[in-house]
Amino acid sequence: MYVSGFTFCRNLVKLDYPFLESIRSVLPLVDEFVVVVGDSEDETLEKVLSIGDPKIRIVETVWDMNLKKDGLIYAQQTNIALEHCRPSGDWAFYIQGDEVIHEEDLSGIRQSMLRYKDDRSILGLMLKYHHFVGDYWSIDPWAYRRSIRIVRPGKAVRSVGDAVGFAREPDGLYIGKKEKNLWRYADGRVYHYGWVKDPRVLREKFMNRVLWYWEGNPTEEDKKALASEEVYIPENYGILKKFRGTHPKVMQERVSKFPASSVRRSRWLNPEFYLYVLKHGFKG
Repeated sequence: MYVSGFTFCRNLVKLDYPFLESIRSVLPLVDEFVVVVGDSEDETLEKVLSIGDPKIRIVETVWDMNLKKDGLIYAQQTNIALEHCRPSGDWAFYIQGDEVIHEEDLSGIRQSMLRYKDDRSILGLMLKYHHFVGDYWSIDPWAYRRSIRIVRPGKAVRSVGDAVGFAREPDGLYIGKKEKNLWRYADGRVYHYGWVKDPRVLREKFMNRVLWYWEGNPTEEDKKALASEEVYIPENYGILKKFRGTHPKVMQERVSKFPASSVRRSRWLNPEFYLYVLKHGFKG
């Protein structure tokens, strides 16, 4: 079985993404790893080079800012990376710069890829998620619960939208949870750390992310709202689910250096939890 890994990155040092940990977590599963590095204003390229693994192949790009609205540039960069994966391979493992795979899940993921390797009607394998928000001990069960992260190389699929998922070629059918004939679950989970940062960096990330989706410049009132701390902590932060598992080993240094979370009231004793459930439904 031949497996490619692929990702894209730009300015991820400045935004404090765990992209090196992300790449390292997938390396044991792949035979090659394509990293598309955009024209960064920081040391993103140098950091990727510092990994020093012969599996890694770097493709440098210049981002077309005309594609920034709605995050379309993310799908474009993802597709560039996918196109550089070996087309005759069996699978291509997609990982974003704030996503990490736990070493305890590697065996199960590999077995899943082997299980469906020869069934070419299966275009992708779906992984479930842990979404960490605010700190390393709080997970958001209301965030999206699954996403395709293992796909067929060789123009079988393409990244769409803001690179959250994939569509089938050539008809563009989005491979969502309803298209169960096109995907299967893989044993394993993605640990998503995009919203765990120093509050100052988190504000910058939020401002940066939101501005990508604007056609023009936001108003001064919008800028003021975006600059406030409250914008960067979800309304449900105080009622998030407590994480009781272990983090991937590649994340241990980051976790150990992060300030310990404050003691919060149990969400089961918090009236806001039940109000939120009435509005958004219960997610375990």
